[in-house]
Amino acid sequence: MSEERFDKAAAVKLLNQIMEAELAGVVRYTHYSLMIFGHNRIPIVSWLRNEANTCLSHANEAGELVTHFGEHPSLKIGNLLETHKHGINDILAESLQAENEGLVLYRQLLDLVRDRSVLLEDYARRMIAEEELHVGEVNKMMRKPGEI
Repeated sequence: MSEERFDKAAAVKLLNQIMEAELAGVVRYTHYSLMIFGHNRIPIVSWLRNEANTCLSHANEAGELVTHFGEHPSLKIGNLLETHKHGINDILAESLQAENEGLVLYRQLLDLVRDRSVLLEDYARRMIAEEELHVGEVNKMMRKPGEI
């Protein structure tokens, strides 16, 4: 597949938006991990910090692709909304919203490069699959035990 067959500028713009969104996830999940209190604090903090690390890995991968195409990675960070709601369900709901917004960006990238760049198409598909699994896990965490 030829890289000239897709709009490189549009792909790089989306990759930078993905990087910015993932970096916002690093900040968001780190903040959430600091705001957890109560009996279940330790496993929840651990999960949130792991999510922050995953977001950082995703941001690095998007940035590496930007430089792969000879462009400059963004120094911006995505939107950060402080709702001052730190209950577990509030945190999970905010996380779910942010993850779904990220999914939109990955799907836009896939639509842009489908059948035009194997590298970016495979990347977008892999990231969509990871994000869909993550959304599913958050949805499970928001359910009450026994709810199916």
